[in-house]
Amino acid sequence: MPKYGIHAFTLNGFWDNQIAPKVIAEAAELGFDHLEIPVLRPDEFDSGTVARALAQNKIAAVGSLCLPKEAHLPFNPKGALQFLKTAVDRVSDFGGKQLLGCLYCNLGTLTKAPPTADELKKCAAVLAELRGYAGPKGVTLGIEPVNRYETYLCNTGADATSLIQATGADDIVIHFDTYHMNIEEDSFSGALQKAGKLAGYIHMSESHRGLPGEGTVEWDDVFAGLKAANYTGPLVLEAFAAINPDLIGATCLWRKSRYQPRELAVKGLQFLKAKAAEHGL
Repeated sequence: MPKYGIHAFTLNGFWDNQIAPKVIAEAAELGFDHLEIPVLRPDEFDSGTVARALAQNKIAAVGSLCLPKEAHLPFNPKGALQFLKTAVDRVSDFGGKQLLGCLYCNLGTLTKAPPTADELKKCAAVLAELRGYAGPKGVTLGIEPVNRYETYLCNTGADATSLIQATGADDIVIHFDTYHMNIEEDSFSGALQKAGKLAGYIHMSESHRGLPGEGTVEWDDVFAGLKAANYTGPLVLEAFAAINPDLIGATCLWRKSRYQPRELAVKGLQFLKAKAAEHGL
């Protein structure tokens, strides 16, 4: 039976040490197995508060992020590595087992050119060093390919596979996202099957970032691909009813959702469970 996760920004457009306990409690109340927690500001992140709330509500969590503009990896490898190490520390401290997302880039930083060999080499070198730092702390890494309008470095599952292979690591996974796949992949099932065992995490996100099933994502193809790839990771609802100010510019999320956050979470989970059962996951 699949595990189901939810991104914290689906429930609340903000994340700080005061809001954290409420969001954690709500995710658990709604029946999710784990919460994906944004670690966008690791220097301000209180892992103790998060750990206590997770324990009290008997729910697991992982961390995710994109790099701040000043730490876009190819421009500032040293700064990116320090930022990522701090994020790993925060995830380890609250008991998380994964750090995922755009560990290689700042969303919205574009060069008007494809990545150079040197840029990709820097990304692989930093991720390899980060993997060595995170492993002893019990934290594994996931690389999220995102669309061409948000980054030029890694847009497809094939791009992520190449980047992971360049690190020489055997335990970094691809963090897929159906919103980005809908733009960049030839097919959902094809990309997932090609990734195979590297497919370790997935955001279930609609084409308009709203309620799954109400956009243009071919959900039957997504679930067929997960089934064919023998996917065993979580199905993670990522939709946005409230917009985080740190991401609004990069993700171009201007319009308000027709759904309230709680309604989006409840209906989204129902949709994912029905599709998973239909496809025998």
